[in-house]
Amino acid sequence: MRDKKATLVVTFSSTMDAMAWEKRCIEQKLPGRLIPVPREITAGCGLAWKAPPEEEARLTQALREAGLQGSSLCVIDI
Repeated sequence: MRDKKATLVVTFSSTMDAMAWEKRCIEQKLPGRLIPVPREITAGCGLAWKAPPEEEARLTQALREAGLQGSSLCVIDI
């Protein structure tokens, strides 16, 4: 069994938002990747962005700039 570690998870209200976020992150070289929403979280579209927790401020700013107010961030152990 592998050890769980703290991970920043961003959830989205729609698949379209998740895909737009992935494209933006690739273009701006922001850390992370799309994953299925962890079972510890409930989210609308089933996709989430996984990133290191130390990137929270940077990603929060990028979400604001992208206009993705329907998204939420949390740090969980996965």
